[in-house]
Amino acid sequence: MLPKVPGLKHLDSGNFFLIAGPCAIEGEAMAFEIAEKVSAICDRLKIPYIFKGSYRKANRSRLDSFTGIGDEKALRILQKVGKTFGIPVTTDIHTEEEAVMAAEYVDVLQIPAFLCRQTSLLVAAANTGKVVNVKKGQFLSPEAMSFAKDKVTESGNEQVILTERGVTFGYQDLVIDYRGIPVMQAMGAPVVLDCTHSLQQPNQSSGITGGKPALIETVAKAGVAVGVDGLFMETHPNPSEAKSDGANMLPLEKLETLLERLLRIRVAIRF
Repeated sequence: MLPKVPGLKHLDSGNFFLIAGPCAIEGEAMAFEIAEKVSAICDRLKIPYIFKGSYRKANRSRLDSFTGIGDEKALRILQKVGKTFGIPVTTDIHTEEEAVMAAEYVDVLQIPAFLCRQTSLLVAAANTGKVVNVKKGQFLSPEAMSFAKDKVTESGNEQVILTERGVTFGYQDLVIDYRGIPVMQAMGAPVVLDCTHSLQQPNQSSGITGGKPALIETVAKAGVAVGVDGLFMETHPNPSEAKSDGANMLPLEKLETLLERLLRIRVAIRF
């Protein structure tokens, strides 16, 4: 099942779709470098592609963490990426007012995991008419996501994506329950596996979230084998220099080979 996102290409390929990009928009040059590279890869492999970049990071562990380059500046970069490369774009929102603002620039509104139960936010996102991607809270069962989905659909918007991003395990780790993928698919929405945030190690004593990027391929392979509809990956030309969430990003140079391997699994499970 694929989402009905305006401008989404290769819908008849039978492949999973990909949501990928930097954690945060750091500038136009960086955003364009990633979008150009990923869109070219996805065109060659016939993978439907949505560019992702946060225009502002609201959920930070420390007050001095990078939050963004300015809302309007970052949103205009997202809009320009979409127009330049002919691809849909997405960003996360945190308030009802942000839903209205961001909807002027992007095609998909992403609801952060910590906010997936915020009724007013879900309704505001639904009312924009944009596709709404709700990330499952680290504290929720897959079954509980039916209520988040219903808040969007009962507000008159049938275009919902649900994203698995791991469940809190102890204080400083996350685990993925792959049984949740078919559970959420049964709700009638495309289901995405977030292959990078699922490997976060939050609540570190340094106040900077850690991660296990070496396991991105393992997580992604398992998700494709289970039959997930889409994959979410944050990627950067140099994760060690990324201004946000570099500890669990995929280096951009490794994306193409990884996608090629994942497509082989996708083909295998069709037969």
